[in-house]
Amino acid sequence: MQNSYQSFHVGINIFVVKDDKLLLGKRKNVYGAGAWGLPGGHFEAGEAMKDAAARELMEEAGLSAENFDFSNIVNDRSGGQHYLQIGFVAKNVSGEAIVKESDRCQAWEWFKFGELPRDLFPPHRQQVDNFLNKLSFFDA
Repeated sequence: MQNSYQSFHVGINIFVVKDDKLLLGKRKNVYGAGAWGLPGGHFEAGEAMKDAAARELMEEAGLSAENFDFSNIVNDRSGGQHYLQIGFVAKNVSGEAIVKESDRCQAWEWFKFGELPRDLFPPHRQQVDNFLNKLSFFDA
């Protein structure tokens, strides 16, 4: 009998905000290379979601946070893939953003909300729109 369960991926993405600016990383050598994206990555089996957010934030940018608040979820079925993109807002962040995965990220930069780059990583674009408009859900 064929397995009837669907498979899809889950992305955990983190909004790091400081002085009304959003932290974004320039992607390289991965899907969406050259675009700016949120810190984040794949949710791993057996993980708590906030633990995944903390792990990804530290692995990618060397930052830690005291807590993470849920922001939004996007059902993204674009680009021939199916992802649930789950966003969290990092609270009481400590450290300075550094490139820890130089094979996947070229740089971290802070962007004013009114001056976000046009070349946002497509799977994160709707999450950023949701964040800015205080929406918790989008079914793409």
